[in-house]
Amino acid sequence: MAEGQNGEERRSVDVYEVLSVMVEQLSAIAWQKMGLQADFITGKTEQDLPQCKAAVDATAALVQIMEPKLDEEDRRQVQNLVRDLRINFVERAK
Repeated sequence: MAEGQNGEERRSVDVYEVLSVMVEQLSAIAWQKMGLQADFITGKTEQDLPQCKAAVDATAALVQIMEPKLDEEDRRQVQNLVRDLRINFVERAK
């Protein structure tokens, strides 16, 4: 590991940590686009199902990439997240 300016150790970026952050962000956007949470910026609650579907699909794809690196508890947690997103999307799309 490299040393930073203040003597602290620095390490390179871990792709799986970045993917985890992206999953959190995309899933939050999916809930917003379902109309179940207010938009972070506007504060309004509006439904946009095409964008929601893109966010749900992207979340699911990232989770699939991450799964082999996760322990059983984390794997179950992200699988439940994707399932909940999909179920709620289908309910809203009816």
